[in-house]
Amino acid sequence: MSNTSENKGYTIPFVSLTTLFFMWGFLTCMNDVLIPHLKELFQLSYLQSMLVQFAFFGAYFIGSLLYFVISYFKGDPINKIGYKNGMLLGLIVASVGCFLFFPAARYSVYGLFLSALFIMGLGFTLLQIAANPYVSLLGKPEGASSRLNLAQAFNSLGTTIAPIIGGYLIFEFFAVNGEITAAATEVPYIIFTGIFLLLAFLLWRIKLPDFRSEESAERGLGALQFPQLKLGILAIFFYVGGEVCIGSFIINFLALPEIMGLPEAVSKNYLALYWGGAMIGRFLGSISLNQELPGGRKALLMVVTAIAVFLLIFFIVDLNFAQISTFLIFIGINLLGFFIGKAAPARTLSIFALISAGLVLFTIFSTGSTSMWTILGIGLFNSIMWSNIFTLSIHGLGKYTSQGSSLLVMAILGGALLPLVQGALADSFGIQHSFFVPVLCYLYIAFFGFYCSAKLGNVKAEQVSGGH
Repeated sequence: MSNTSENKGYTIPFVSLTTLFFMWGFLTCMNDVLIPHLKELFQLSYLQSMLVQFAFFGAYFIGSLLYFVISYFKGDPINKIGYKNGMLLGLIVASVGCFLFFPAARYSVYGLFLSALFIMGLGFTLLQIAANPYVSLLGKPEGASSRLNLAQAFNSLGTTIAPIIGGYLIFEFFAVNGEITAAATEVPYIIFTGIFLLLAFLLWRIKLPDFRSEESAERGLGALQFPQLKLGILAIFFYVGGEVCIGSFIINFLALPEIMGLPEAVSKNYLALYWGGAMIGRFLGSISLNQELPGGRKALLMVVTAIAVFLLIFFIVDLNFAQISTFLIFIGINLLGFFIGKAAPARTLSIFALISAGLVLFTIFSTGSTSMWTILGIGLFNSIMWSNIFTLSIHGLGKYTSQGSSLLVMAILGGALLPLVQGALADSFGIQHSFFVPVLCYLYIAFFGFYCSAKLGNVKAEQVSGGH
């Protein structure tokens, strides 16, 4: 009886937190819509336009590094001020970043846009550090994996609909005679400012359970004695970098005459497919890695879930069935990959990374719709990479687990640096050939999966999730 009432008591806090996951997923994916807009507005090179991702994801690294240093010398700040206050601070900082889009757009200063993105990224860093562990504490320990997967699914929902809503506002609603006005970024981000402040007010008013840890953080860098963590830091770096590289270039890539020649207002829908694929894969991953479901029932549930989430995405995007049906082929390949992986995180990671590398190579050496669909299909295989890499990296770390986790979060720096590398290559050799950057990323991830499969064996599938 007490367990039931306890779970009911956690419902409102959990719903509040899933809203946070949704919003930071939404705003993160808005960067992919901003890039082509700002590139055209300021007449930027591809390298210069990738400073959007450099500023945003660079904030994750700077924020995590500062947090790590403070934790080392002064103790864990979130543990001192409480998870609730940590999330409130993150929301307020993110709202300041959103508000700075107003003067950036009004005075048309690219540096102000980058500053706004950096501050918003710092706010999201605080939300990541506070919200992810808090979700795992809201209820029974054995249900932590399920709660984190559900919260991450809402993060993926945000990344899926952001290109549709954000793209409509920027490329269509605020366009006058085909020209995008300053209001295209002023008004949406003022609305986002209000939403973050409203969420902060509601979170402040909601009574949340107070969790504190009595453990002190380990001094030194003892976590780095574990080879799987050192290799995992690089794997997270390349995963985030590769995923962000692809998402950042999709709209400009689909505009190429030799690919599809699509206008931004149409290609935003295909960008939603790329991020929607990650949502499908995460739902399938949560089922595949469930050790309690019998094989036949698990397979049926995965197929039904894949179809259901595909239909959800179909109703979200502004495309007819003929325009989206090819995506079903890649969903089928994704299901096959899960079945071959047999619920082993390391093996599944290797399979998905090799498939992703192959799809990017098809994208580079083909044209037209083939090149478009192979790049969009990669979202399905990105889906479980974050959680599987994270899980394998911290496996067996014991008292160094928290330290290892913070080092992995710092590796999100890949999302800041690798798009710059691809931008420079795009300026020199064209967008299509610049996709060799994510090819190298996925090949390293495949190596990491093979290494963990050999050294760690079939680690029990404990999903450690959280949008990046």
